[in-house]
Amino acid sequence: MARLSEQLREALQAFHVCTRPPALIGGLALSAHKVVRATRDLDFLAAAADAERLHQVLLALGYVCIYRTEDVANYRRGEEGLDLLFARRPHSERLLSGAQVRDTVLGQLHVVSAEGLIGFKLQALANNPARLQDLEDIRDLLRLGRDSLDMAQVSEYFALFGREQLLHELLDGPAEHE
Repeated sequence: MARLSEQLREALQAFHVCTRPPALIGGLALSAHKVVRATRDLDFLAAAADAERLHQVLLALGYVCIYRTEDVANYRRGEEGLDLLFARRPHSERLLSGAQVRDTVLGQLHVVSAEGLIGFKLQALANNPARLQDLEDIRDLLRLGRDSLDMAQVSEYFALFGREQLLHELLDGPAEHE
């Protein structure tokens, strides 16, 4: 965790080039929503307008760009990974704008809502059904946030990906983790 903490501290300092602060998504963001699991990299949602500035600052920090499109960028530096998703569409723009400062295992950070994390994890699962950890993360977020989640927004994400039946199974099926 110490390595990840130092990497995060460095990334947050580098984000001074951004027009608005990136928001934590992925495994570390789960801890802000009471879901704890191991992770090895940092994942952020950043404004699309900041993509080139972030690219340059990460290269200057010694990261190598592994993959980059207008939607995503993946960077590695030795064993360290840093992934960026760029907010360009209305849903992701709304999630970035609505990100709140929350307590995480690594301090207070801008974090996407639990509903937004479900949406991102559902998108990852739709893109690659073999990403079973994303399904487990969705299940845990639904279980732990059942009384506080905006279920209309959650339902909207499942409908967006044509996975309404999966939502019904997750909500009505047997609770495997309780």
